[in-house]
Amino acid sequence: MNIPAGRRAIVLVIDACGAGALPDAALYGDEGSNTLAHLAEAVGGLRLPVMQRLGLGSITPLEGVPPASDPAVHGRLAPLGPGKDSVTGHWELMGVVVGTAPPTYPHGFPASLIARLEEATGHELICNRPDNGITAIEDFGEEHLRTGALIIYTSQDSVLQLAAHEERVPVADLYGACEAARAVMHGPDAVGRVIARPFTGGPGAFVRSQGRRDYALTPPSHSYLQELARTGVPVHAVGKINDLFAGVGISAAHPGATNEQALASVDELMERMDNGMLFVNLIETDQVFGHRKDVDGFHGALQEIDAHLGKLLSHLRAEDLLIVTADHGVDPAHPGTDHTREYAPLLAITGEMQMRSAAGGVRGGGRHDGPLADVGASVLWHLRGQTAELPGSPFVG
Repeated sequence: MNIPAGRRAIVLVIDACGAGALPDAALYGDEGSNTLAHLAEAVGGLRLPVMQRLGLGSITPLEGVPPASDPAVHGRLAPLGPGKDSVTGHWELMGVVVGTAPPTYPHGFPASLIARLEEATGHELICNRPDNGITAIEDFGEEHLRTGALIIYTSQDSVLQLAAHEERVPVADLYGACEAARAVMHGPDAVGRVIARPFTGGPGAFVRSQGRRDYALTPPSHSYLQELARTGVPVHAVGKINDLFAGVGISAAHPGATNEQALASVDELMERMDNGMLFVNLIETDQVFGHRKDVDGFHGALQEIDAHLGKLLSHLRAEDLLIVTADHGVDPAHPGTDHTREYAPLLAITGEMQMRSAAGGVRGGGRHDGPLADVGASVLWHLRGQTAELPGSPFVG
């Protein structure tokens, strides 16, 4: 296949935007989960005109989003391996499948492990329970300010999170503590992520700041990102993508602590990128609204993404490929505040398909259901006309 110069692929991951329970969801306590459908019910119907035209309502029934008359490529993607967190979800999008789910700590970290972490970090640790970050900070923030002890907590996912007030423990010191914790958490305790959670404000008004940093495991196998890099294709990571892959296969990392910041990075990169991959995580549907069950905020974030998609579509070149997907769910109707084991929605369109539609023609999209790894396979095929000995098959010709 003769690949012309100037090809680009943009992958937007709308974090936690699940599209229905996977067949094994009951094993995770997530039977019946459906983030998008239950969100639509909670807000009286989703209003997402751009994603509707692309085929969001053709993937699965959604209140307020009818099926498209001329959809782009659309469907649902499923992980091949276990887990329901950002690390495994994003890894699988790029062809990295783990055989065993990373460890979780539903009752907090055992005392022997806490002792090792305290010795490694040089800090006393308080809280030590499964919790959402807001509650942990609210309940233990004053004690932290008084003693300097770090707030440690986890969730149903494979994470260890350390929180500290920026005025009590400098952010650089918190990062150092997380690096030390990452070194401890190996072997049977190799959690998917150690996460730094700085915060500001005072008692009763603590606020998490934008200095979050994820210390993920190095991907255990070759990925499509590395395959792209091997063939000379630049990979630009926006938001927590670089952290999730521990920098492996990434050419350059760009800001994306908020959706606004991430989308601004997308705009700037689209202006100057002549070729390569743009891999973007849009975090607020998970971190800010999903875990807090803020359905109006979640819907509002989706509406902002939808409006930005409209602008992005209008600027696609004929040789561009745009993919919109997710990594897992966080169903607002599900008990608890953790991730849910769900399919990821898939919407994909090329600039050529978009131009045909704008001219009154037929996009030529169709239904595609398959593994998450089909995303990475499609990017490699689009940019290089090649396949790799990795999970996944291209859904673009």
